[in-house]
Amino acid sequence: MSSKRIVVTGASRGIGRAIVERLTPEHSVLATARSVEALSELSLKTGCKTYAFDLESSDYSGFRESIEQNLGGIDLLIHNAGLLINKPFIDLNHSEILRQYQVNVFSLFEMVQSFDSLLSRDAHIVALGSIGGMIGSVKFPGLSAYSSSKGALAVLVECLQEEYKERNWAFNCLALGAVQTEMLNEAFPGYKAPIQPSEMAEFICNFSLSSHKVLKGKVLPISLSNP
Repeated sequence: MSSKRIVVTGASRGIGRAIVERLTPEHSVLATARSVEALSELSLKTGCKTYAFDLESSDYSGFRESIEQNLGGIDLLIHNAGLLINKPFIDLNHSEILRQYQVNVFSLFEMVQSFDSLLSRDAHIVALGSIGGMIGSVKFPGLSAYSSSKGALAVLVECLQEEYKERNWAFNCLALGAVQTEMLNEAFPGYKAPIQPSEMAEFICNFSLSSHKVLKGKVLPISLSNP
């Protein structure tokens, strides 16, 4: 398989970090997250390029410039970054709801619009959603903002595939079940998931590198348990 130019968001920990570790030996990877320290450590370990960036920003121009300088373009974008607010519905305030949607949903709007001319002819955009964001799945108290934002992300992926149907790009969403990450512990303290980040990262990488040849505009549940 030829080397790809890959951007991974939310790369400082958990699944995102494991994805970068899996992909970097064979591909050109730009990892992004908010933590400068975590990205520096990841770069030293893997040799990946990094760009510290907060997806809540309203200006994606610096992010775009970093991609141009470090990769020259994008063959694969893995939108792994996510925010989870675990709070009773009645106690959620307006700013928290906006933050939840900005990181999980609005940032994909921003990236596709900002990186439009950088995406290669057969680019693959993979959004990591949640099984909790799928209609008919089990829902949990305190996760209304999170689960609804992941539901919106899934629909956005379907819309983007239609929006860009004249191009050869592929948009897919993987609705993940429980994986043993810090975010899972924030939602379900003490729960032990059946999947480790490295195991899920292996699946995501294999899917992201090849599935766009046969799948476009799909929302796929990838779950052994929920939670």
